Amino acid sequence: MFEAYWRANGDSCTTVILGWEQMSYFASRKHFLWFVEQELENEIRQLHSLVGNAVTDGRFIVVGTGSTQLFQAALYAVSPRDGAQPASVVSAVPYYSSYPVLTDYLKSGIHKWAGDAANFHPADSSSSSSSYIELVTSPNNPDGSMKHAVVQGSGPVIYDLAYYWPHYTPITAAAEHDMMLFTVSKCTGHAGSRIGWAIVKDAQVAQNMAKFIELNTIGVSHDSQLRAAQILKSISGRLFHFGYSEMSRRWDLLQQAVKVSDRFSLPEFSPAFCAFFGQVTSPHPAFAWLQCNRDSDCKEVLKLGGVLSRSGVQFGVGPDYVRISMLDREGNFETFIARLSDMAAASLASTAASYQEQML
Repeated sequence: MFEAYWRANGDSCTTVILGWEQMSYFASRKHFLWFVEQELENEIRQLHSLVGNAVTDGRFIVVGTGSTQLFQAALYAVSPRDGAQPASVVSAVPYYSSYPVLTDYLKSGIHKWAGDAANFHPADSSSSSSSYIELVTSPNNPDGSMKHAVVQGSGPVIYDLAYYWPHYTPITAAAEHDMMLFTVSKCTGHAGSRIGWAIVKDAQVAQNMAKFIELNTIGVSHDSQLRAAQILKSISGRLFHFGYSEMSRRWDLLQQAVKVSDRFSLPEFSPAFCAFFGQVTSPHPAFAWLQCNRDSDCKEVLKLGGVLSRSGVQFGVGPDYVRISMLDREGNFETFIARLSDMAAASLASTAASYQEQML
């Protein structure tokens, strides 16, 4: 979706790296954050100051190869090393579909996926089974709602704030959690640069994360960091106004398509005052959390209509839900709306025909 914006404004973030530059493993002399480019760290702090969505003062900036690596680094950083059992990793449903896979992929002995946070109850603090880590995505992926920790305990909480930008949701306050994850891909659309960052309060946790990244990939590409720094440096309010306008238009089209019949339904969102825009704005999530009201397998129904989606089963709920991206190129989005409208209209026509038969 952001491609149109950057085609019009791309000259401002063109990056040139000469052949002899950035050849070393080391980006700085910073103790455990030796792979973090100072220029990128500075731009990250300035961006959050501009938007007002996160507190960075007195905190460490840990850069990773996208938020996926940072998520794994964060789990490593806060998992207990002396527990008799792995820490339970939980997240309230519907949770991000990659959390279970990423948590258990390496079959680590220090943490394991344990499912829905709403149904998780830590054991007595004296028990080794009391260790847990809660994951909170806010705004949530897939349903776009604002989330908070739900487990009644003292375990660490990792906040994934990839979508806490003004084009997706009102910025109501600067987040100041102990650990917060962000990514360039959802802020500017540059998913291919593979750059994310964590804002971390505790020095030891930041050091543990840096150690994971060191062992995992020996740091983070300096070329990608410098390009990301130039991209963030070129950001002004225009990007977020473009994003908000485009997301608002797309959600209006989607809601009109869904309202044609009662075959599909979408979540409802409440407007709120956005400190960045200085006015009340409405949430426009990056994904449509669509429910099929008549069909048990929504993914297959949409597939028959020519629409690809991700089943709700992958997010911890039933197959009557699907997640659909709202961030594709304009042509693909228009095709999606046309096909969804056709399916909704066909359902309306079928209902009308059924009603006429009953009347006869």
